[in-house]
Amino acid sequence: MSHDHPSLRANISFVTLGVTDLVRARDFYVAMGLQEHPSSNQHVAFFEMNGQLFALFPVDSLAHDVGRTAGDPHRGVTTTFSQNVPHEEDIDRLLAHAEACGGTILKEASAPPWGGVRGYFADPDGFVWEIAWNPKTRIDESGRVHLGTT
Repeated sequence: MSHDHPSLRANISFVTLGVTDLVRARDFYVAMGLQEHPSSNQHVAFFEMNGQLFALFPVDSLAHDVGRTAGDPHRGVTTTFSQNVPHEEDIDRLLAHAEACGGTILKEASAPPWGGVRGYFADPDGFVWEIAWNPKTRIDESGRVHLGTT
């Protein structure tokens, strides 16, 4: 089978977070402005995110499904999710919104050495989100990010 076969192309279809309290996590992401998909139920929450699906699943159920022990996102950072925004001033607005919805600001908006501006917050389970403005990206009308080469 060729590596160019569609089933072998790199793609992210779902991102699933193992959460400690599904109701709290669901409420947080709904308050952040995500619209829950009708396929959600009392065991899992789904949100469509611009062509991919974002899911919340109880961490113990996720660990059982994978066949490994549950990790603890409060012990350190291993992964971040990033939302690029079209305007630098959107960062402070989104960080404040996340905090008002029950998130925790980890780092106020500041300029990293590689350019642009970014800030970080954690959701109620400790998962880290970056809100970033990068002059080398373009956000199109549908909200998709395009990384420039210059």
